[in-house]
Amino acid sequence: MLTLTDNAIKAVDRFIRGSDTEVAGLRIMITGGGCSGFQYGLRLEENLGADDTVIEFGGVKVLVDPMSAPLLNGVVVDFVDNIDGSGFKFENPNASSSCACGSSFNAG
Repeated sequence: MLTLTDNAIKAVDRFIRGSDTEVAGLRIMITGGGCSGFQYGLRLEENLGADDTVIEFGGVKVLVDPMSAPLLNGVVVDFVDNIDGSGFKFENPNASSSCACGSSFNAG
């Protein structure tokens, strides 16, 4: 399915702990759009969806909806923090191409 690196797990845990509301987990989703056709989405969720797949990484729960699951199969999510900035980085073996910003891809 989907893998989070240690850096990504630590970042998600930090965001969850810093939230003002109760968090069920981090939703990772694929939506249409972006410059390459599909784009990644991340958000903290207060509730689980009835049909969500829940994947745990060291106590951090990641929620994936059924529509996004096939496009996230094999994806590695990392969190980078360097002089160029910080943020989540996606390595997707299903992508036939991706944009320069790394936030969208084409699965064709």
